[in-house]
Amino acid sequence: MIKVLVYAESRDGIVLPITHELLAAARQIAAAHAGEVLCCALAAEPEALVQQLKGADRILTIAHPALASYNPEAHALAMRAVVEEVSPDVVLIGYTTAGLDLGSYVSVKTARPIVGYCTELAVEGAILNATSQLYRGKLNATTRTPLPAVAVLVPGNWDEQDGLSGGRGEVTSLPAPDSLDSLRIRVTGSTSPDLNQVDLTKAERIVCVGRGIGSAEKLPLASELATALNAEIAGSRPVIDSGWLPKARQVGKSGQKVKPKLYIAAGVSGAPEHLEGMKSADFIIAVNSDAKAPIFEFAHFGTTCDLFELLPALSRQLGKS
Repeated sequence: MIKVLVYAESRDGIVLPITHELLAAARQIAAAHAGEVLCCALAAEPEALVQQLKGADRILTIAHPALASYNPEAHALAMRAVVEEVSPDVVLIGYTTAGLDLGSYVSVKTARPIVGYCTELAVEGAILNATSQLYRGKLNATTRTPLPAVAVLVPGNWDEQDGLSGGRGEVTSLPAPDSLDSLRIRVTGSTSPDLNQVDLTKAERIVCVGRGIGSAEKLPLASELATALNAEIAGSRPVIDSGWLPKARQVGKSGQKVKPKLYIAAGVSGAPEHLEGMKSADFIIAVNSDAKAPIFEFAHFGTTCDLFELLPALSRQLGKS
C-alpha cells in the first residue's frame, strides 16, 4: 500500500490553502493505489491546526515551542523526524518560501530524489511521474523518478475543496526530536505588509502591469486606464521588487490572491507564482508581445500588440463613452 505524506504549512495558526491542494493531490494518488494519506502538523500546540485539516487518513503531530512560528531549522528537523518515522513513498511539499527550505533538506537528509515545480503527479508502479514547469512556465518537463521521492508542487494546480472533503483522520502524536532543544537559528520577529493601503481582494476590476511595462515612468499609461475603468492598479513581483509600486499592490503567491470580474495583464509573462494569484478572475485580458507567454494559457482574450499604443487608445476610447 502506497503512503503519501503532506506537510501542513501554516501561518499564525492558520493552515494555508496550499496545504489543502497538497491533500487533494495526495488523495488522487492514494485513490488510484488503495493508499494512505498522511499529514504532518508541526506547531507549539498542533491541536488548532488539526481542527482545520481534513482529507487525511492520519494526522501526525509534533509539539514543541521551537515550532511556534516558522523557523526553517526547526521545521526541517521535525519534518525529517516524521519522514523517518513513517517512511512514506511520496512526500508532498508546496512550492513556497517554506517549501524551498524543506524540500531540499528532506531530500538530502532522507536520501530521496526530489522533483520540483510540479503541476501534475501520478504513480505508476514504483515510479513517480511528474510534469514540471520550467523557465517561468514556458516549458513543461516530464520526469520519471523512482520511489520513495519528494515532490514540490506549484500552487494553483489542484482544487482546494478536494483537499477539504472527507472527515478528519486519526491523530497520532510523535515525540519531538531532541535537536529542537539546541537550534542554531532563532526567530526574532516578523514583518507583514500593511494591507490597509489597498485591498485588491475586494476589487472588481484590476489593471496589472508586469516587467514588460519597462520602467516606472511608463506606469501612468496603466494608471490612466485603471482610472477610466474605475479599477485598481497592481503589479507582478518584478514590478514590486523594482520599487515601481508598493508591496500592497502585488498580485501572486507572495502578494495578494485576487478574483476580480475583470483582470487586465499588461506586460505580464504569467510566471507560476503570479498565475496562482489571479487565474480565478472571471475575465482575463492579456497584453504581451511574446506570443508564447504562459499568461495566454489562462487569458480569455489576448493580444501581442504594442501595449504602449494599446493602453492609451483604450483610455481615450473609454473617456469618450
